[in-house]
Amino acid sequence: MSGPWPSEPEIVAFQRRCDGFYPPDAVSAPVAQQREWYDALCREFDPGWPKGIGTVDRPIEGVRCRHYRPARIEAAATVLYLHGGGFVVGSLDSHDAICAEIAASTYAEVVAVDYRLAPEHRWPAAFDDGMAVLRGLIGEERSVVLAGDSAGGNLAAGLAIRARDEGLAGIGGQALIYPGLGGDLVSGSYAEMADAPGLATADVRYYRDLYGAPEGDPVAYPLRAASLAGLPPAYVTAARFDPLRDDARRYAARLAGAGVDVSFREEPQMVHAWLRARHMSPGARVGFAALCAGIAALARRPVT
Repeated sequence: MSGPWPSEPEIVAFQRRCDGFYPPDAVSAPVAQQREWYDALCREFDPGWPKGIGTVDRPIEGVRCRHYRPARIEAAATVLYLHGGGFVVGSLDSHDAICAEIAASTYAEVVAVDYRLAPEHRWPAAFDDGMAVLRGLIGEERSVVLAGDSAGGNLAAGLAIRARDEGLAGIGGQALIYPGLGGDLVSGSYAEMADAPGLATADVRYYRDLYGAPEGDPVAYPLRAASLAGLPPAYVTAARFDPLRDDARRYAARLAGAGVDVSFREEPQMVHAWLRARHMSPGARVGFAALCAGIAALARRPVT
């Protein structure tokens, strides 16, 4: 890496290893090639499930889901997890170990959603799939913590807004991991980190264009919501070297200003997608532990 990028040797090595599987100009390739590269990258960093985790693939409301259940459950809520990948790449397999480790660390059941991807299925297909699963879980009389990374963080935030607006009860919290929430692409971290390792601002524009969500929709672009009052408590985490960084900063600040209980954490040495570095980077390891603690706290608190 060159420029004002991380100095932690392990995260530098992580990014170089990622670039060997998923090149920095990946978005210039056909989508099928992007998915092939991304799947190979995910396999490279997949350590397998921790001990004591049981899994089953079972659809909810017609949407394919993977359920992760630790041997002992202490959380009152189920964690609904939406994977990242720009709405274009990613699957149940891409985030399989991440979800299993979250379940093991939080003592909560995790349900991962295999939502439809763009460009075959543009807005609002991915969101509709997440909403169907959320309704199905609440219909089973479960409280739910919404969680997701990157594009999945966008979906989780949008689901929280839609649930609030529809008066849908049972949302215990939202955990947003380096989420893309609709920033302007020309200022703040979008300018400062335009060529950041792992994700460039041009990549964000590409994914938005392929997804095709209307820019004025507050569910698709949560930062553009008129009010964030009445949303569930939140844990929001950002990466310092990430064009999406200020989306997380601004959203957490707006939540706090609206009277929502929010915890915000920024990982000082991390790049976008640092979750995959949790077994090789000290900074990512600490960040992942903090994330799991944040999710566990949300999953154990009573829903008001």
